[in-house]
Amino acid sequence: MNDLSKRRLKTWVRMLGVTRAAENRLRDYLRREHDTTLPRFDVMAALWRRRDGVTMSELSRMLLVSNGNATAVVDRLEKDGLARREAEDGDRRRIRVRLTPEGLTAFEAMATGHEAEVDAIFASLGEADLDMMRDILARAGRSE
Repeated sequence: MNDLSKRRLKTWVRMLGVTRAAENRLRDYLRREHDTTLPRFDVMAALWRRRDGVTMSELSRMLLVSNGNATAVVDRLEKDGLARREAEDGDRRRIRVRLTPEGLTAFEAMATGHEAEVDAIFASLGEADLDMMRDILARAGRSE
C-alpha cells in the first residue's frame, strides 16, 4: 500500500467513526425524547415525504432495507395508529402505506427535534466547512 492509499483508508475509518457517533447520538435522542427508534423515524420520514403513500416495495427500496424489515416497522406504526395500509384502487394485492394525521403530527414533532440534534452534532462546522464537505463527498461519490 502506498501512502495515499493508507491516508484514504484512514479517512474512510474516520468517516465511519463520525457517522456511527452521530447515528448513536440520534438513536439515543429519539429513544429518550420520543420513545422511538431510528428505523421507525426513517420510515416515517419516507412516508412524510410521499404523502400519497408508497407500496411496501417502494418503501424498502427508498430505505435500502429488506421488505421484511420495512414490514415489521410499518406493522408497529399501524398498531400505534401512526400509519395505515390501503389497497390501491381496490386491488388487494397492491397495498400502499401512508401516515395517518396522527402520524404526520408525531413525525413533524420528531423531525424538528431531530434537525436541532443534527445541528448540535455538527455545530463546530461553519458554512465554508459544509460547502467544502459537500463538494468533497460529491467527488468521492463519483469515483469508481
